[in-house]
Amino acid sequence: MATALTCTMSGPAQVRAGEPVEVVFQLSNPTAGTVRVLDWHTPLEGVLNTIFDVSRDGTSLDYRGPMAKRAPPTADSYRTLSPGMSVEGKVDVARFYDLQAPGTYHIAFRGPLMDVARDGEPVPAPSGQYRPVEVQCPVVEVTVTP
Repeated sequence: MATALTCTMSGPAQVRAGEPVEVVFQLSNPTAGTVRVLDWHTPLEGVLNTIFDVSRDGTSLDYRGPMAKRAPPTADSYRTLSPGMSVEGKVDVARFYDLQAPGTYHIAFRGPLMDVARDGEPVPAPSGQYRPVEVQCPVVEVTVTP
């Protein structure tokens, strides 16, 4: 698919152990056409499974949050992005990963976007024929201090 969505992620550069680590995920549509994005498995819906790869000083951390099981998506599961529009989701990554130990943490969005429909394409995807799209999001680096 030629849909070129852009992604940015940001978070605090430094926090004390035990403080929230709020990451802001922003998805933008710089194209001339409208797209609809299934928000599942993205910070746009919150954190309901392993949507991030998190590591401390090079060591991967385990996800400690919910694992959602659900019925097929409905049209309400999609976000509409008109040309030039952005949507964002904010999540506290410290609620889902052990970020207590001092060190440097890297937080990366796992992707891809599960289903992206261009204007005129049906949502939800017919018969589960999802149209995944990779997006390149910058890695967030956070230093946790005692």
